Amino acid sequence: MTRLPVLVTGGAGYIGSHAVLALKDAGWPVAVIDNLSTGFRFAVPDGVPLYEGNIADTALLARIFAEQGIRAVMHFAGSIIVPESVENPLKYYRNNTANSRTLIEAAVTAGVPHFIFSSTAATYGVPKVSPVAEDAPRLPINPYGMSKLMTEIMLGDVARAHPLNFCALRYFNVAGADPEARTGQSTAGATHLIKVAVEAALGKRDGVDVFGTDYATPDGTGVRDYIHVSDLAAAHVLALEALIASPGESLTMNCGYGRGFSVLEVLDAVDRVTNRTIQRRMGPRRAGDPDSLISDNRRIKATLPWEPRYADLETIVGHALAWERRLGEIRSGG
Repeated sequence: MTRLPVLVTGGAGYIGSHAVLALKDAGWPVAVIDNLSTGFRFAVPDGVPLYEGNIADTALLARIFAEQGIRAVMHFAGSIIVPESVENPLKYYRNNTANSRTLIEAAVTAGVPHFIFSSTAATYGVPKVSPVAEDAPRLPINPYGMSKLMTEIMLGDVARAHPLNFCALRYFNVAGADPEARTGQSTAGATHLIKVAVEAALGKRDGVDVFGTDYATPDGTGVRDYIHVSDLAAAHVLALEALIASPGESLTMNCGYGRGFSVLEVLDAVDRVTNRTIQRRMGPRRAGDPDSLISDNRRIKATLPWEPRYADLETIVGHALAWERRLGEIRSGG
């Protein structure tokens, strides 16, 4: 298959930087736009053009599309913290919805035919059934989920009106890091459980808060479907190949392993991998957290030749831990 030039928005961030590596490793020409508000210059590999700027800058987008001959967009840029979206909804509707509209319009104007969108299981809200399939009701309960759903709807409308096809990938709980420790979750104050837990194991935090112990789950803590970020990045490359192979078709697919682990099971796994015991502080539930959120991943398995390589909780934890140690070296100049 011809490897078309790809623009990765947010390519200096956590998931975006793994997508850049997956594309580059597979021989795709790739460029990055990132405003570095939550991304890091060191996360972009040598030889990959990095445009420091915002996807709301239409002139910059037009220049990138022209200079790089871009034929596909992978869109990761945006804000992702659910509680913040409740406190500051206008930020999320600007960064995630309005700016996505600007990017989509720029892609249409430049004649870019393929668009892959970083969506989320938060579009489902609190599903009545778990595992949750793609045709489940989309009833977001926070501005983060709604801002992503609005972008999905926009893409559907645009694909019907213009020669552009898209794939919206709805992520479940993304975790881990590049197996070669080239990139990983680097944001200070991150809220992802496995990131928080490995920071605690390395003494960067004094413990882990467990929100809710009375859920309808085997041990009372919330159950989530954790997917290794490198398996997720691989799914993006395969989705792009599918869009190129079928220009008239668009796709919406869950990205998860189809099995869940509770908060306590995750912390137990971190204890095993690190041979330490993390302090656990039990607290009340957070509003809107479902008991269990697990993907029905039959569609992605049937549509793409996607074979996860790292679908093991201790492997995910081990890679996150290795990156956390490497990150300490990077920040100390090592």
